[in-house]
Amino acid sequence: MIYRNLAKPILFQIDAEKAHHLTVDGLGAVSRVPGMSSLIHTFCGVKSDPATTVSLCGITFPNPVGLAAGLDKNAAAVRGFASLGFGFMEVGTVTPRPQQGNDKPRLFRLPADDALVNRMGFNNVGAETMAAHLKQAGRVRIPVAVNIGKNKDTPNEQAEDDYRKCVRTLYPYGDFFVVNISSPNTPGLRNLQHGAELQSLVRAVKDEMDKASKTYKLPLKPVFVKIAPDVTETELEYMVESLVSSGVSGVIATNTTIGREGLRHPNAKETGGLSGKPLTERSTDIVRRVYRQTGGKLPIIGSGGIFTASDAYEKIRAGASLVEVYTALIYKGPGLLRELNEGLRGLLERDGFRHVSEAVGSGVKA
Repeated sequence: MIYRNLAKPILFQIDAEKAHHLTVDGLGAVSRVPGMSSLIHTFCGVKSDPATTVSLCGITFPNPVGLAAGLDKNAAAVRGFASLGFGFMEVGTVTPRPQQGNDKPRLFRLPADDALVNRMGFNNVGAETMAAHLKQAGRVRIPVAVNIGKNKDTPNEQAEDDYRKCVRTLYPYGDFFVVNISSPNTPGLRNLQHGAELQSLVRAVKDEMDKASKTYKLPLKPVFVKIAPDVTETELEYMVESLVSSGVSGVIATNTTIGREGLRHPNAKETGGLSGKPLTERSTDIVRRVYRQTGGKLPIIGSGGIFTASDAYEKIRAGASLVEVYTALIYKGPGLLRELNEGLRGLLERDGFRHVSEAVGSGVKA
């Protein structure tokens, strides 16, 4: 209520990107004050419940609702976000070298549509600085995924080298890794999510993960691939076949969309990736199709347009073992996390499921 009645009206009067940095940097600064992370967790944290604790790929998630990549791009506020009640979080997308991203303005609110459009272009401080941030944050109460990408000026033929460099630099600090090949804001990036290019890239990442595991004497960590919603049924089938044969740990479905159907706000004309409510059904459909094609054997994290517990539950019933939020957090604030988790528990109980895992894929017809 404090966010929606006080903070949000102020933040929404500020340029969207400035408000973004103000929020993330502020949370990062506050969480570095001794004792503040525990205090934040006391007021905002989500009560642990065995019914919604998820074990996936050898990792325990205290609840199924995570923070999608793009909010804490530089791992500047990991301790703060970890205290808000998330079950896990992604940091990034990070590239080997720092880059400024695209020209400003590049982040736009669409309040009439409960949506955002961004064309940030992987602006980040680079892998070395992110590693320092994660080392400073230390161990936190939730799993942290590192979302990795390539620099804008790296040709696709050399993309594998960029993803390898990110893995080498950040391996000790991520609980799992996410290969981002689906942002619409880096020219040519989505070409890597098809056929031989996808298989070759995933093999390179997995090879580097294996090397890093041995170098750092750490367990081998899971690697997920984040896919786009803007694919045909045939393209998705080939993509999923490639991912399964490559042996990835799982899929995140989906990234933002370039579609603009049914939008009302003037900012819909801006180029970039669209997130929020307009993506809800599209991303859930991709989750469902991936689950059906793989027989539920490839773990899925559902992302896109989750504003209510019912939205999250539909992605779980479509085949997602975990879900992620981003845009809804901007519009509804940190109280969203309790709302989603409490709502999910109620929906599970209503439908007779003793554990969230029993609901995964329950809405998919054979």
